[in-house]
Amino acid sequence: MNWLYLLGSGLALAIFIYLIAALFYPERF
Repeated sequence: MNWLYLLGSGLALAIFIYLIAALFYPERF
């Protein structure tokens, strides 16, 4: 596993968590 794959998967996970948080707490965004 190279660092580019790790960075990409981490970024995708962060965006996924951000979308879930925006779905549950729309008044904060």
